[in-house]
Amino acid sequence: MDFSFLLEFYYWEIFLKGLSMTLLLAVMAVVLGTLLGFIPAFMRIGKNKVLNFVATAYVELIRGTPLLVQVLLIYSFVKIPTMVFIGIELSSFIPGMLALLINSSAYVSEVIRGGILSVDKGQREAGLSLGLSEQKTLRLIILPQAIKNIIPQLGNEFVTIIKETSIFMYLGIAELMYSAQIIRSQTYQVKEAYIVVAVLYFALTFPTSRLMSYFEKRLKRSDEK
Repeated sequence: MDFSFLLEFYYWEIFLKGLSMTLLLAVMAVVLGTLLGFIPAFMRIGKNKVLNFVATAYVELIRGTPLLVQVLLIYSFVKIPTMVFIGIELSSFIPGMLALLINSSAYVSEVIRGGILSVDKGQREAGLSLGLSEQKTLRLIILPQAIKNIIPQLGNEFVTIIKETSIFMYLGIAELMYSAQIIRSQTYQVKEAYIVVAVLYFALTFPTSRLMSYFEKRLKRSDEK
């Protein structure tokens, strides 16, 4: 195999641009997906049967269909005029980001719901007995405890999203896999380009996984004290 193309800064620049786009997509999807994920999570743990049904249908539909199908479907419906902002083609980026955000929110909502339900029911009863409303009990007592279980799972979601951004190659978004396509077409080094991309993905996901494992152990130790 020939990796001589890596000696040229031009190709590293392409890889680094793809790397930064992959990180941008993943961070935005997890951060915004978490904020959006609270909505179906609260709807599912609430007592309103209609809202519960709507949230359940939303989560099951998103989780039950491939991300690629969701991306291409939203891309076909959401039409954005051709615009470029800080080097990003918005006509592809916005529909792709929207699809990734919707997908992430469905998975994150289950993480949030699971974290809330993992808190002992006695905590809710204690809050209500102190005269707190349901909302204040949830916000002041239950959520702070649930976050300990939610954070490690969000880290796992971040790792998953990093890998799933490769789908956006089909929209022409210049993430890591798209970078590999460019270099493959210019150097004809197919295996080598994909090996470099695989190493870069691993360099993103492995430290994140280790960091989340570290935080999870620290949180368990704090609970035992």
